[in-house]
Amino acid sequence: MAQARLLALSGPLEGNELPLLEQEFTIGRDESNSLCLEEPTVSRRHCLIRREGSGFKLRDLGSANRTKVNGLPAEETELAHGDEIAVGSSRLKFLANGDVPVTPDEIFSATSTVVLRSNEARYAHPDQVLDRNDHSPHDHSPHERHLKTLLRAASAISSAADLEDLQSHLIEALREAIPADRGAIVLDGDVSEGYFWSRDGKEFRPPQSIVTRVMDEGVAVCLNDILLENGEDASLSIKRSRINSLLAAPIGTGGNPLGVLYLDSRRHDIRLGEEDLQLTAGIAAMALAPLANALRVKRLERENQRLEQELRGEGGMVGDSPRMRDVYKFIRRAAPSGSTVLICGESGSGKELVARAIHQNSSRSARHFVAINCAAITETLLESEFFGHEKGAFTGAALQKRGKLEEADGGTVFLDEIGELAPLLQAKLLRVLQEREFERVGGTRTIRIDIRVVAATNRDLAEMVRKGSFRQDLFYRLNVVSVTLPPLRERRADINPLATFFLEKHRDRAGRFIAGISPSAQTCLMNYDWPGNVRELQNAIEHAVVLGTTDEILPEDLPDSIVQTGPEGDDGETPATGGKFHETIRQIKRQLVVKAMDQAKQNYTEAARLLGLHPNNLHRLMKSLNLK
Repeated sequence: MAQARLLALSGPLEGNELPLLEQEFTIGRDESNSLCLEEPTVSRRHCLIRREGSGFKLRDLGSANRTKVNGLPAEETELAHGDEIAVGSSRLKFLANGDVPVTPDEIFSATSTVVLRSNEARYAHPDQVLDRNDHSPHDHSPHERHLKTLLRAASAISSAADLEDLQSHLIEALREAIPADRGAIVLDGDVSEGYFWSRDGKEFRPPQSIVTRVMDEGVAVCLNDILLENGEDASLSIKRSRINSLLAAPIGTGGNPLGVLYLDSRRHDIRLGEEDLQLTAGIAAMALAPLANALRVKRLERENQRLEQELRGEGGMVGDSPRMRDVYKFIRRAAPSGSTVLICGESGSGKELVARAIHQNSSRSARHFVAINCAAITETLLESEFFGHEKGAFTGAALQKRGKLEEADGGTVFLDEIGELAPLLQAKLLRVLQEREFERVGGTRTIRIDIRVVAATNRDLAEMVRKGSFRQDLFYRLNVVSVTLPPLRERRADINPLATFFLEKHRDRAGRFIAGISPSAQTCLMNYDWPGNVRELQNAIEHAVVLGTTDEILPEDLPDSIVQTGPEGDDGETPATGGKFHETIRQIKRQLVVKAMDQAKQNYTEAARLLGLHPNNLHRLMKSLNLK
C-alpha cells in the first residue's frame, strides 16, 4: 500500500523509515512527540508535519534553532516529494509515496527454550551485578566495584549515540567508583578540545603539563599531596585550581595516544591510589577504538556540514529577525522560478550569499555558479572576462579563452556591482539577456548559452536610469524579481548570533579556546552602527580573536572605532546604556589607569599587574582612552 514516510539520512535514526500514519506527526525532544530526538539542539516540540487533503505541510513550532527545509529556515511550507528536513543533527527526506516495508512475524519453535528478559540480563545492567541480599553496598571489595565500573563503561561504549555522549558516560562510570571532583577526556593533547565535568558545575581545563607528559611518555600517572610535596615546582594551573590529588592515563598504548583520561580531587581527605589508576588505565585502553571512531565520525560530520553550507551558500547566512525571515521566504519563492533576480543592499550585507542560496535551491544547482565582480575588473578586460576571446584577438591573446558566461552554461551567473558596468558592456549584456547568444572578442561564431542571471548592486539603479548612467531597458531586464537586503543596523537582533557564529569560525582557525563574548563586549557590538554591515562584524570578531589574550572576548579586544562609537538617540544618549553613563565609566577608567601608571612609575607590566590586566590589554585600553 502506498504511504508517505520520512527516510532518516543522518542522525541517530540514520537508515530508518518512519511512516506518516498520524494526522499530525510531531518531532521534538519530549517523549510525547511522534518522533523523539534527544539532542540539546532540538526543542521539546520542534516542528509538526500535518496531513492536509492529499498533501502534507510542515510547520515550525517556535523552535530555538529553527527547522530547515532544503537548507533554508522554514516557518510553514508545503512539502514536496524529495524535500530534505533538518532537525538538530538529523536530516530527514520526505517521500510522498512508496511502499512501507512490512516486517514479517517471527516464528519461534523449539523443543527446549530458555527466555531471558531484558531486565533479567544481569551483565547488561551493571547496577544489578552487586545486588546481593547478603551484602550491603559498603561490603563490596574493590574488585567487585571495579567490575561494576568496567561493565558500566562497556555499556556506555555500546549505547552511546555520539562522541559527547560516549565521553559523558565514560566519565560518569569512573566517578561512581573513584571519589573525584573533576574529570576530563582530552583529545589529541589539546586541553581546549574534549569533554569536561566538575562536581560544582564550574568550567575547568586539566593542567597542560600533566596532559603533555602523559601524551609524550605514554604512561599513566597518579599524584597525591601535590601542593605539599611539590610546592614551588607545582604548575601555575595546579596552584590556581588547588588540586591535591590527580590521576591521568593515556587513551591507547604505544607512542601515539589518542588523548588522556583525567581525574582530580581538591579534598585533602581523598587520596587517589594505584587501584584507581589501574581502573582508569583499563577503561582508557578499552575506550580507544570507540573514541577514535566517534571522533572520526564527528570530524566527518563537521566537514560534511561545512561543505553542505558552502554548496548551499549558507556560510554566514545567520539570523532569525523578521527582516531576515522575509529574505528566506523570498529565496524559497524565487529559487525554483528560473527568473532573473536583482538583489539590492549595502556593501557587506550578504548579497552573494543570497545569490548562492537561490542557485543551490534551483533546478540548476548541479551546474556551475559563476560570480563576476563588475567593479573589480577594468573596462578593457571586462568584455574578455564576460565573453572570452579568440587567439590573436588583441595583444597578449596567445590562446583562445572561454568567457565566464560560457563557463556558466546550464548554471547561474552572478553579476556583482552591476551598477558599475560600462555603457558599452551594458548594451552587450542586454543582447545576451534577450537572445542568450554572443560572440567571443575577435570571433565571428555565435555561441548560444542557457544561463540564469542574478545581479546585485549597492546603488540606486532607478536613480541612475533617471540620470542616464544606466540603460533603462537593461534595468527592466534585470529587475524581474528583486529583493532589498536589510543593513545590519536594521536587524540588531541578529548581531549577537552572527558574532557567535564568526567567533566559532575564527577561534577554530586560530587554535584558541574562547568561551564566548562578554556582556560588555556584546553591548559595544549592539551600540555600533555597522556601516560595513556583516562583513565589518566578521572582521571585528576576527580582530578580537587574533589580538585577545583571555578566554573571553572583552571590549578592549574589539577595534577602537566600535568601542568608542555608538548610535545616539534624540537626547544624545546611546540606546543601551546612555551617553552620560558611558562617558562616566570612561572617565573612571582613565582615572584608574593614570593612578596605576603613577604608582608603577610608568611601568606597563607593573601597572597591568596592579589593575589585574594583561599588559597587552592595558596597552589597548590606554589607546582607546587616548592616554599616552
